Amino acid sequence: MPEKPSLMTAALRLFLVLLTGLVMAACASTGGGNFDPTAPEAVADPLEPLNRATFKFNGAVRIAILQPVAKVYSTVLPKPAQDGVRNAVNNLKSPVIFLNDLAQGEGKRGGKTLGRFLINSTLGIGGLFDVAKRMGLERHGEDFGQTLGVWGVGEGFYLVLPLLGPSSGRDAVGRAVDIVSDPFWWLLTGTDEAYLRYVNRSLDGIDRLARNLEKIKGLKRSSIDYYAAVKSAYIQSRRNAIQNEKSDTPAIPEFMFEEFDDTDGLDVEEEQDIYEAPEEEEATRDPPDENEPE
Repeated sequence: MPEKPSLMTAALRLFLVLLTGLVMAACASTGGGNFDPTAPEAVADPLEPLNRATFKFNGAVRIAILQPVAKVYSTVLPKPAQDGVRNAVNNLKSPVIFLNDLAQGEGKRGGKTLGRFLINSTLGIGGLFDVAKRMGLERHGEDFGQTLGVWGVGEGFYLVLPLLGPSSGRDAVGRAVDIVSDPFWWLLTGTDEAYLRYVNRSLDGIDRLARNLEKIKGLKRSSIDYYAAVKSAYIQSRRNAIQNEKSDTPAIPEFMFEEFDDTDGLDVEEEQDIYEAPEEEEATRDPPDENEPE
């Protein structure tokens, strides 16, 4: 008698079915994947009320659980240990990146990814040390959402996924495909160490949140509508990634692109100062010296 699938496996299957429907809608609602990275980040958002509610929920989870854990992580672990965690997590992503390099016809980049994985897995002691970078093999990221974009699949409508954060019809399907194409996922499935699949992803998110928390707060402080700012930053970042271009957007963790609470640890006066500072600076600026040449 076949073994009954676990709740997590059943949930993943349902997730894949739902996402397949989403990508069908995405493909039908947009054109190709030829994007101008300098153009305004216009993207359909027909589910905006639901997306904003999910955005707020993700923010509550971050405030209650994830941010305290990230602060403990950055306080307890010294910088070299944090670097080791990040290097090891990145190394485990290499097989999926390699597959997407090949799917995009990027053989040279695929060779670098494979070389990095072999070098760091051996000389780097399981990826704890990025020896390959010292040898001139810089890391890059790829995922199936980017691959679909390269193939010409439209990004579809904007989505905010519970806990996972901003996405699109295309990227949501890409995320699921990356999970099922990860050899480490299947190697651990059905073993006593299956929980490590989630530990790996959790460590990745906590590490990136700890490293970028101040940048994320800065985005919040400089935004009138933080939801709209995050959506714009996400879409721009993804379009740049498809064209293998660097983005000025902070490397915000996938499930951390959510809303901060209204004060985010500041009292009322401090929060007000954030928005009024530009006007105050302009008002208190010294007048120009009439004798000074223009």
